[in-house]
Amino acid sequence: MPDKKIIAVVGATGAQGGGLVRAIMLDKNSNFRARALTRDVKSEKARELAKLGAEVVAADIDDEASLARAFKGAHSAFLVTFFWAHFSPEKEMAEVRNMARAAKVADIKHTIWSTLEDTRQWVPLSDDRMPTLMGKYKVPHFDAKGESNKFFTELNVPTTFLYTSFYWDNLIHFGMGPKKDADGKLVFTLPMGDKKLPGMAANDIGKCAYGIFNKSLEYIGKSVGIAGECLTGGQMAEALSLALGRNVRYNAISPGTYRGFGFPGAEDLGNMFQFNRDFEKVFCGARNLELSRILNPSLQTFKTWLEHNKAHIPLE
Repeated sequence: MPDKKIIAVVGATGAQGGGLVRAIMLDKNSNFRARALTRDVKSEKARELAKLGAEVVAADIDDEASLARAFKGAHSAFLVTFFWAHFSPEKEMAEVRNMARAAKVADIKHTIWSTLEDTRQWVPLSDDRMPTLMGKYKVPHFDAKGESNKFFTELNVPTTFLYTSFYWDNLIHFGMGPKKDADGKLVFTLPMGDKKLPGMAANDIGKCAYGIFNKSLEYIGKSVGIAGECLTGGQMAEALSLALGRNVRYNAISPGTYRGFGFPGAEDLGNMFQFNRDFEKVFCGARNLELSRILNPSLQTFKTWLEHNKAHIPLE
């Protein structure tokens, strides 16, 4: 494999990065090989990637120098952050700045930065339709990513800005799946009204990124929005009913009610869903389903994702 170009993958043991590493290593005709970056090279997930043939390298996105070392000799890099590890927009922006600077130092020829909209472009801080959080954000985990796009443009790092969508995996890992009500019936709760929410399987993000890397010259300097489907809460509840073999009722609550649920991040997510609802045409319109499937021909629909994952959704 020495003649193959290296793609350095940040967050390789996570959903997005792991999906990309597996897409590279399972493609026998690939022009690339994966360098999986992780804080803990001895973790079970890291060992699994090594078994696939990926080069596993230690790196910490809080340490710019470690990133520069890990990027050295790589042609491309996939960059992602995980806001929910710390809930700090400032920390997230510092992490992105480190990655952009390291990519510049390492002379990376193509980066894909997994980003989201800065919602303040549509809902300024002076707009009281939704509360301002942390003093200067509307949707902190969106806004910090969107604001961080500038680090790549200011440094002239060749970048594709990859706009992702709601993870259907949140129904498994984030407690967003159907819950039993007082009568023991299943209820699927979202503050989306009758508006559509772009969603996709988390590992399909990595596969779409692989499709972009395979056609680098077409996508450098461009923004690409991806999703598996855009569905209303009612449509998701209907699909859940069919998959689970039990009736699932859609419970369309207000964003304010969602913000009041009290779990860590509830206000952020309540604002996120309100933004997705109130700016449905903007948010859905920025994500191209046809292009997503071209980039990733195995792209899952919600129905196909449920077929593979329904048994893992906790029904409390």
